[in-house]
Amino acid sequence: MNLALFDLDNTLLDGDSDHAWGQFLCDKGVVDPVEFKARNDAFYEQYKAGTLNIDEFLDFVLAPLARHSREELMKLHDEFMNDVAFGMINEMGKQLVNWHLAQGDLCAVVTATNAFVTERIVRYYFHVPHLIATVPALENGRFTGKARGTPAFREGKITRVNAWLESMALDLSCFEKSWFYSDSANDIPLLEQVSDPVAVDPCIALRLRAETLGWPIISLREKSQDGAGSGIILQA
Repeated sequence: MNLALFDLDNTLLDGDSDHAWGQFLCDKGVVDPVEFKARNDAFYEQYKAGTLNIDEFLDFVLAPLARHSREELMKLHDEFMNDVAFGMINEMGKQLVNWHLAQGDLCAVVTATNAFVTERIVRYYFHVPHLIATVPALENGRFTGKARGTPAFREGKITRVNAWLESMALDLSCFEKSWFYSDSANDIPLLEQVSDPVAVDPCIALRLRAETLGWPIISLREKSQDGAGSGIILQA
């Protein structure tokens, strides 16, 4: 059995689900459409620049969850799934995931975006059985607006992946091959841990690192003249 790990936002998805959820809340009038949008956009730019303070961001992005009941949030998330997330699904990303699932690989999505936003995207649209995400804290059945445990961000992804594997009496050394697919330089720490790191439509910083270290660089978005995808063809 081999291991396949996938980043979600801008890797399997065409876009960032965390940022898209914030914009959705603005569009629905659930949050202040001016102030919240400005901060949502600013945090997203910090993420892309590699300067994001994850604690400040989580205080911001999880706060709306604490203001509503679970029932209200689920109704909003139903709309988000239908109106926003469905349109972000990358078909070549689904093919990549399906290839690994068909090989019998142990598969997980590893994302900094919180589990409330991402769980159903991962399970319903990609059929990946395991999700390693930032966990929103709960108290008496309601979200508190805080995160629980280590956020799945940068080095935190290593911590969370190792804990997940340990829960199954495994570690990375148990696998002949371990892949991690990501677009972001924020994921370089985890990419450096696996046997087969793959840069997917990478940002400039990740592309430079991948070129320096000889990591494969693939696209799940570019099309050839005949309409076929230009992503790498994997071999077992």
